[in-house]
Amino acid sequence: MKNTFKEQDHHNLHSSITFSKLITFLFLLISISYLFYSLRFVTHSYNCESNQPHQNNQNLQNPDILPIIHNSHTNFKPQTENPFQEQPTNISHIVFGIGASAKLWKKRKEYIKLWYKPDQMRGIVWLEQKVKPDPKDKNLLPVMKISEDTTNFKYKNSKGHRSAIRISRIVSETVRVGMKDVRWFVMGDDDTFFVGENLVNVLRKYDHNGFYYIGSSSESHLQNIYFSYNMAYGGGGFAISYPLAVALEKMQDRCIQRYPGLYGSDDRIQACMAELGVPLTKEKGFHQFDVYGNLFGLLAAHPIAPLVSLHHLDVVEPIFPNVSRIQALKRLTVPMSLDPAGLIQQSICYDKSRNWTVSVSWGYAVQIFRGIFSAREMEMPARTFLNWYKRADYTAYPFNTRPVSRNVCQKPFIFYLSNAIQDEDSDETASRYVRVQKNPDCKWKMEDPTQIKVVTVYKKSNPHLWDKSPRRNCCRVQDTKRKGTMVIDVGECREDEVVEL
Repeated sequence: MKNTFKEQDHHNLHSSITFSKLITFLFLLISISYLFYSLRFVTHSYNCESNQPHQNNQNLQNPDILPIIHNSHTNFKPQTENPFQEQPTNISHIVFGIGASAKLWKKRKEYIKLWYKPDQMRGIVWLEQKVKPDPKDKNLLPVMKISEDTTNFKYKNSKGHRSAIRISRIVSETVRVGMKDVRWFVMGDDDTFFVGENLVNVLRKYDHNGFYYIGSSSESHLQNIYFSYNMAYGGGGFAISYPLAVALEKMQDRCIQRYPGLYGSDDRIQACMAELGVPLTKEKGFHQFDVYGNLFGLLAAHPIAPLVSLHHLDVVEPIFPNVSRIQALKRLTVPMSLDPAGLIQQSICYDKSRNWTVSVSWGYAVQIFRGIFSAREMEMPARTFLNWYKRADYTAYPFNTRPVSRNVCQKPFIFYLSNAIQDEDSDETASRYVRVQKNPDCKWKMEDPTQIKVVTVYKKSNPHLWDKSPRRNCCRVQDTKRKGTMVIDVGECREDEVVEL
């Protein structure tokens, strides 16, 4: 028995030594493997942007290599593996597709020249036929291309024009051009005016790697009923994310063949979006402006959202009186360059000593009213315009409006922008507004705004205004010794600041 235990102890000791040797061997094997694995990373050169080794430097420098383009259709691949490490969306990530007419090009190209920045933006103007280029326009406009032939597509709407098929395919044709680093395709017309910085602010809120169809409805209730409240109006502009544009391009030609009876291009786009299952994401700053007459009421009480676009510029009156449409828009570009986020944003305040209500549409106009009007009333657009069917019918709008007062004493004194500058010392913008139209005589026994000849508004630029929860800016009437001048300060509302008298 004793010998048996000794033999067993000897056997256990031998097993323990063997097991220890095995553990040591495995440890050395793992260590050597890890060393070789580490050396592999040290001896390879990596491209930090793509996280792939440089297999062929020549390929990386070849602009013709577009791996996502395959013949006439595009296969979507995410542009980066980790979207959270991407830089924020900027204007270079957007490609504009502009639907244009050769017959109207000579006139309407002037609208595009006001907002398009060739050194920063990318875009294509799509025409039905070639136009003679003007040497004066060199480097001022987007690239011009001729749309593909659409004679094989059916069109059966007796009230419309088959050019709607051509224009509806602009996004797909722009996708097929194969531009790099695109996050959004933005559609517009040749009479659409865009505010690029605000467009970026809007699109930056959304993940461009998802399926997004962004725009707005018409200002005409009947138009929205006839077409769809789920449709983005193309003249007001709409944005389609890159992967959605690729998905649209793959199926659009089959899709639009199923809708020969539709009227326009934007309802064909929406029909295809319905088949793709993508709803409209509404942004209030895209403006179709299906109205006639004077836009003043709409612009002076702009919704609390960045101004992105203006459309139907040939239909409505110039936004500033006594000048041409082009001259009016050119004037608007001055405050737009100083503080695009605050452009045409409304502020409401009171001159308490004189019982006046003041409304500031920054960069556009200032209104002074005799008496006290509530903020709830002032934020409603005054009906200075007619609806798309040229009827003075307040039920024809899908938003609240207020009538223009018939009482001469309640008509506003309107001061239009004359100029705006940046004061580098105070880091403020100073904008000047003057009255160019007379008001009728009033017999009220209260102080008369006729004495005010000029309104000066001071405001600090705030590029991050729309990064916060939406809130209207506040304005404050300032004391001044300048005769015939009202001075107003505009800025973010202070703590506990309320628009009340």
